Amino acid sequence: MATTTASKPGQTLRFEPAERGAALRQCSRCIMDTTDPQIQFDEDGICNHCLAYDIRVSNELFDKEEDRPRLEELIAEIKQAGKGRDYDCIIGVSGGVDSTMVAYTAIKHGLRPLAVHMDNGWNSELAVANIERTLKTLGIDLYTHVVDWEEFRDLHLSFLKASVANSEIPTDHAIVAILYRLAAKQNVRFILGGGNLATEGIMPASWMYDAKDLRFLKSVHRRFGKVKLKTFPTFTLGNFAYWTFAKRIRTIPILNYMHFNKQEAIGLFERELGWRAYGGKHFESIYTRWFQAFVLPTKFGIDKRLAHLSSLIVSGQMTREQALAEMGKPLYDAQMLREDADFVMKKLGLNQSEFDEIMGSPVQTHRDFSSNELVLRRMPYMVKFVKKVATNRLWE
Repeated sequence: MATTTASKPGQTLRFEPAERGAALRQCSRCIMDTTDPQIQFDEDGICNHCLAYDIRVSNELFDKEEDRPRLEELIAEIKQAGKGRDYDCIIGVSGGVDSTMVAYTAIKHGLRPLAVHMDNGWNSELAVANIERTLKTLGIDLYTHVVDWEEFRDLHLSFLKASVANSEIPTDHAIVAILYRLAAKQNVRFILGGGNLATEGIMPASWMYDAKDLRFLKSVHRRFGKVKLKTFPTFTLGNFAYWTFAKRIRTIPILNYMHFNKQEAIGLFERELGWRAYGGKHFESIYTRWFQAFVLPTKFGIDKRLAHLSSLIVSGQMTREQALAEMGKPLYDAQMLREDADFVMKKLGLNQSEFDEIMGSPVQTHRDFSSNELVLRRMPYMVKFVKKVATNRLWE
């Protein structure tokens, strides 16, 4: 059982990861291990995540010089579709590496993006500064959507109480809704996304669930929520189908169409944009930092660094030895942990006993709630087709 103690001034916050059971087995190529209950290994000790990555690379990654015409054709298509409009694409910005690279790439290729940021109340000061410096330097307009805090706070608490590993679903769902709504309103056909194989090629399905599933989100909130969601941005499968087929909106993983190296990108941003690094992946958000580096390993036995570093290994940006050395470092600076824990609990209105009750409650998954999983499983070919259309990959 995971345990914590109160983080009073001068008091040490105890951090005891959840029990992991039998001895771990680790992939011989990356560093993924049996903390993923669904991991499998071949006769050479290579895990299914590495094998799946290799297949995806052959179908989805176009980062070689001979692939350049594909990127040029895509840029030309975006420009043509945006003629006569104020913007030819929409980009989401968080202040992080991936979204900053998307913004930089869009301007580099002569596109006219509208940047969108969802303010959910958890931005770090560094993230805000990175967004401001990046957009000012690149000359990009910004639209900020501020969520209703009482509604969002209630959703956050609902997902914490639900004891599911993906507590970021409310944020991720709302971001998609905001991007597509704005694209439809502006008659912009292309959203440039920051999802990519170079830094995100590996992530176990057992550690996550589809943030687009509104039925799941509502099921969690119905069981644990207290505040009616009047303004929170949501969308249904029908909405997504309308945006994809009627409005012909496409989300393009633009970073998969180019060479993308994380450390090279950070150096570029620091030199040209005045951008500053913030630590771990997605640590630009205080809540994400706290949940990912404390709650996940403590309660769920999940250390997402395994997936993040494994992605860098298989994409050739880090050696396995370097990744193992990185895993030997603390997940969280002790002082930052105390400060973040105090801040998050105060902002969510949780006292120590309420938080301890949440941390001690049984772990659940999306299958303990209503969801669209079974519906979508019955139509795998349709789901695959919609994904191809939505991401402009009909040539596969």
